[in-house]
Amino acid sequence: MKDKRDNRDFFEKVFAVVSLIPYGKVTSYGAIARYLGSGSSARTVGWAMNMAHSLEDAVPAHRVVNRNGLLTGKHHFETPETMEKLLASEGVVVVNDAIQNFQQHYWDPNLSLVI
Repeated sequence: MKDKRDNRDFFEKVFAVVSLIPYGKVTSYGAIARYLGSGSSARTVGWAMNMAHSLEDAVPAHRVVNRNGLLTGKHHFETPETMEKLLASEGVVVVNDAIQNFQQHYWDPNLSLVI
């Protein structure tokens, strides 16, 4: 059985990576999971993003989307429009919950960070 501390430790690592996503860039749940050496844990990254809203220190959870650039986590924000508004304030255009020019805005921690 998995210890709850394992999830907390993993969540802390997720928050650390998300905090490094540059302004105006986005990444995916799966990219974060792969960077952390747990490629099959994209869903757990999503759970961490859901928890990010309760943290004392802000984590830019709005910069984490699904692998196709869809705002699948938008319902976990204050309003369903908040995620899009935050991205728009950074110059990221969203149409019908999909990031336009996704590859232009995509940031891959596996290419940008060294463990």
